[in-house]
Amino acid sequence: MSARVLVAKPGLDGHDRGAKIVARALRDAGFEVIYTGIRRTVEDIVTIALQEDVAVVGLSILSGAHVALTSRTVEALRAADAGDIKVVVGGTIPQSDVPRLLEAGASAVFPTGASLEELVSGVRALTETSATVNLEEPCASE
Repeated sequence: MSARVLVAKPGLDGHDRGAKIVARALRDAGFEVIYTGIRRTVEDIVTIALQEDVAVVGLSILSGAHVALTSRTVEALRAADAGDIKVVVGGTIPQSDVPRLLEAGASAVFPTGASLEELVSGVRALTETSATVNLEEPCASE
């Protein structure tokens, strides 16, 4: 059985081309992908993650609110007793924000410039182990 991944667009960002490309790359790599569409609340994302029994929530964020949205998503998953669901984040993310995202609870960060191959291998590593993984730059994890 393939791992289930939720690709989500939190907040008011209406640009979803990258999220759709990521969803397709993960699906082509054998993952079962659920895509939320744009402008989802953190509460929506957590509800869908629980309903769909996903292993990973991938947040695609271009708005600049990546630290706040990642923190809120991780906290909401923990509050729902689903802290075992890994959260990864990608999008328009400066390298300088990667440590803050990891401290906020992200298992991996795919900042601007990360390749689809890096993303797929990073998500695969997270779903094949119960621990967070170390990825090479420009991806990062704790």
